[in-house]
Amino acid sequence: MRLEKRSLPSQAWRLAAPLLALAITLAVSSLLVAWAGAPVGQAYALLLEGGFGSRFAWSETLTRATPLILTGLAAAVAFKARLYNIGAEGQLYMGALAAVLVGGLHGGSGLEWPSWLLFPLMMAAAALAGALLLLGPALLKSRLGVDEVVTTLLLNFIVLLFVSWMLDGAMKDPLAMGWPQSVGLQESLSLSKLVERSRVHTGLLWAIAAALLLWALFKYSRTGFEIRAVGANAQAAAFAGMPVAWVSIKVALLSGALAGLAGAIEVAGRTGYVTLDMSPGYGYSGIVIAMLAGLNPLGALLSAVFVAGLLVGADSMSRAVGVPTYIADVIVATALIAMLVSSLLVNYRLRLRSRDGR
Repeated sequence: MRLEKRSLPSQAWRLAAPLLALAITLAVSSLLVAWAGAPVGQAYALLLEGGFGSRFAWSETLTRATPLILTGLAAAVAFKARLYNIGAEGQLYMGALAAVLVGGLHGGSGLEWPSWLLFPLMMAAAALAGALLLLGPALLKSRLGVDEVVTTLLLNFIVLLFVSWMLDGAMKDPLAMGWPQSVGLQESLSLSKLVERSRVHTGLLWAIAAALLLWALFKYSRTGFEIRAVGANAQAAAFAGMPVAWVSIKVALLSGALAGLAGAIEVAGRTGYVTLDMSPGYGYSGIVIAMLAGLNPLGALLSAVFVAGLLVGADSMSRAVGVPTYIADVIVATALIAMLVSSLLVNYRLRLRSRDGR
């Protein structure tokens, strides 16, 4: 068998691809749920109810979706230019650390700055920290041809070790009873609640605004056109006179800034301080969200809510029928693989080789 590129992918195949991916995901996940000894229908019902079936469920889903939207956008903008940023997890932690450095330690420096000035400085510091962390791998790729997948992935572990060192040293909270966490943000720098009696905060609005701005950048700006051109064919873009290396640098700065901003918003909106378990893999989940969205910034909003709902709903499903919560991770991973295969079949068809090898 061989893959043969379709001359013109049909609209029917484009519409059928997501449905095919959903069917494959449900079939594979059903086998795993049944293998765990739980009724499939009841498990799915509990999963959906836990993630979307009540006001509390929606509040928890949207709270978890907020950082996922930003890390999904970080992956989407990088992958659009074929800069494979696998380091959003580390960039998120660096953004969170920078946010606390500006908005937490500043309170004990003897200087009292107004919150209206300190808050944008805190967000800018977080975005800058994430951007600079990705700038190194981008320069190594453009100058020396070093694979950015390896460098960004390894930087995640380096950053986590650095964060652990800071939480046990210079940024350790003396009131934490020995628990490894940073000093807290000043209360005036916390994001306000978007919904009363819930954990949903105004960081969700920041994430939605970032998605809208990124969509407009891709669609209407020259930079967006250059990003799409470099991602489609870097050699052709260079032949047309586009500064491919400079486009990659701009993409790296934007992608890292979005991931760093996710860390700042998570600290200012939910935790109030940095801990090593602050992120349950938001940076890695952002890759899944970007791919499920087809690298579309607006699609990242929906896919982030979908993934967040599965992760939240898996907790209630696990308590009710005894299915491991990791089934949500399996469902998300299966959905990603199924979507990639379905997208492949949109642009290619399978052909059987004849006996003469043609």
